[in-house]
Amino acid sequence: MPEVRLVGPNGEQVGIVSIHDALKLAQEADLDLVEVAATARPPVCKLMDYGKFKYESAMKAREARRNQAHTIIKEIKLRPKIDPHDYETKKGHVVRFLKAGDKVKVTIMFRGREQSRPELGFRLLQRLAEDVTELGFVESQAKQDGRNMIMVIGPHKKKAEAKAEKAAARAQRGDEPAGDNPPAETAAGVATRESQPQQ
Repeated sequence: MPEVRLVGPNGEQVGIVSIHDALKLAQEADLDLVEVAATARPPVCKLMDYGKFKYESAMKAREARRNQAHTIIKEIKLRPKIDPHDYETKKGHVVRFLKAGDKVKVTIMFRGREQSRPELGFRLLQRLAEDVTELGFVESQAKQDGRNMIMVIGPHKKKAEAKAEKAAARAQRGDEPAGDNPPAETAAGVATRESQPQQ
């Protein structure tokens, strides 16, 4: 008869028992027998309330998803001979992205003879990096990429921090958005109270 290493409802080691005995213990305790380590020899099973376990797992996954920082790279394109007003507008976009906790890829596009003057692009990127130094740092130094010059600016603030600040500001204004729906969880190797054979 197949055997399993049984763990009790409070994490205590019961020992190696037959599947039949494990199911009997689960039924007596009005709990479910859940396989938690199928690849172990013998497999490890635990006595637990599977409905409660599923709910707690969903809550943990939801919380982890809330706190997870999604790395988004925004892109801003500039010309080496940019108009001062256009520069301020583009800089405003970079500031907004960095405040939101996003990375910004800044691309200088060279045309025609401008390609022979890469120092123009380099100076422009340096100026932008200095202008936003309070919000971000140069994560990837300026480098030539074909006809373009590229630099990546990373935010000092993590995405999660930026989201928390935004949520706090919303809460103060009284327009807090509804939370995410918890993910559906599935688990293999579950013998529920309903599926256990009657003794």
